Amino acid sequence: MRADLHEASVVKANAQFWELMLDMRLEPVPESEVFCISAGHLMGSVSLTGTWKGRIEVRLAEGLAQAATAAMLTQPVEAVSAADALDAIREIANMIGGVIKSSLPQPCSMALPESEVANEGHCTGKRAENTLAVAFRHNAGGLVVRLWEEEGEK
Repeated sequence: MRADLHEASVVKANAQFWELMLDMRLEPVPESEVFCISAGHLMGSVSLTGTWKGRIEVRLAEGLAQAATAAMLTQPVEAVSAADALDAIREIANMIGGVIKSSLPQPCSMALPESEVANEGHCTGKRAENTLAVAFRHNAGGLVVRLWEEEGEK
């Protein structure tokens, strides 16, 4: 990545949300390990524009999405609807994206978050120059936080 972001930045931003807001601990997966989330996972994303232009994606396995939504809404997992989970994923992307945004070159604006059910699986792998993907494990399922950088303003 051209911006000065590293795995440790993403791990810290992720922990600020999961540990402080939901009292859930996720363990980072070593960068050298390929990590996959199957089709049907939930994805939340936010786009950023300005000096740094790109997208931040948060991909959660269905079980982790359900557990996180239940924790956010303080209700049992069985009571979580698909719409609740999609709303929660938008908020998770917004919160994690906001923490990461504060580390990016300014000015930088963040769009409203989006969410969807991913039709295809997603795997971390060989790192490209303009992407950073960090995977995490939890008993309820996996998570991938991916930053994709476009060329920003000059």
